Amino acid sequence: MAAGELPETLRLARTGRVVAFGKRDAVSPGYDTAVRAARDAGFEPVQRLGGGRAAVYHDWTLVTAHAIPDPDPKPGIQHRFDREAEAIAAALRRLGVDARVGEVPGEYCPGGHSVNAGGARKLAGLGQRLIAGGAHVGAVLVVDRGDLVNEVLAAVYGALGLSFDPAATGSVASEVPGAATEHVRDAILEEYAARYTLEPAELDEDTLLLARRRAPEHAAPALR
Repeated sequence: MAAGELPETLRLARTGRVVAFGKRDAVSPGYDTAVRAARDAGFEPVQRLGGGRAAVYHDWTLVTAHAIPDPDPKPGIQHRFDREAEAIAAALRRLGVDARVGEVPGEYCPGGHSVNAGGARKLAGLGQRLIAGGAHVGAVLVVDRGDLVNEVLAAVYGALGLSFDPAATGSVASEVPGAATEHVRDAILEEYAARYTLEPAELDEDTLLLARRRAPEHAAPALR
């Protein structure tokens, strides 16, 4: 996309069970122990490109990935964060969640552009990565099973010497009983459709092959 080969792209996806470690985690004295703790809990440890601390993906999380062309992406960092966080919050409000943007005291992987419920429970975390020619803004949104996030993070954060308040971890389903991944997906697509012109597309085979070839670069270093 940054090279002009693909257009601006929004991707929504579900993942397997993953703990994505940030660069600060990788230099922590407890990193190897944290990686083992993630794997022992059934979560694949990976090294992510963006900042922040360890974050959890599982069967009931929804991931958004917005790749945006920009010849000079650095000045727009704050604007992109604001825009993406508010879009996700607005999508959740469509479902009846009291969704707001801002860090919740005691949240895991804290960030000023987290999306929360009622100013008390984190529902989504956002990260941004810049390269020459473009930016990527990604979010991981907990649709259900916030308890599963807490379970694995208790061991991982303990090893990294980090603390968090399990009560600050939420999920969409805990705010709106019966909410499922497809409901959240549809609400996000509706919100983005109100802001952009969306055209359904598939990732081309060359891009998929490149992703598979580059995937080993994101393996947790302690496991290489």
